Formats: sequence, structure tokens, C-alpha cells
Amino acid sequence: MHAVQCKMARVALGWGVRDLAKYAKVSTETISRLERGEKLKPRTIDDIRAAFEAAGIEFIPEDTKGPGVRLREPI
Repeated sequence: MHAVQCKMARVALGWGVRDLAKYAKVSTETISRLERGEKLKPRTIDDIRAAFEAAGIEFIPEDTKGPGVRLREPI
């Protein structure tokens, strides 16, 4: 997950840093570090990604247009 994907996903869900930290069970500083582009432990990234995916975010891999996110369609 790229820093920009984290920011885009939070905006898509209407979440602040505190919301994401709560759902991912990490500190707000950890979210801020990720969004600044700092390297985090793979497990921490997995926890953050899992919180987003549980909320309906799909991550779009980086291609010639860059990385992205989208909201899953309701089932």
C-alpha cells in the first residue's frame, strides 16, 4: 500500500486518522508515518489494509497511471 492510497481510502470512507487507527488497532502516529511515506513493518501494513478492506475498499495496483483505490459495490 502506498501513502497516497491510504489517504485516498480514508477520504472515500470519510475517516480521519483516528478512525483508521481505531479500526486497524494501531496508533495515530503509525497512520501519520505511513501517510508521510515512512516504512512500516509488513504486519502493520497488513493490519491497516485489512481494516480498509473490511470497510469496503479495494486497492488498485500501480500501473502507468499510478496506484489507486475504489469502493466495492454492495453485494
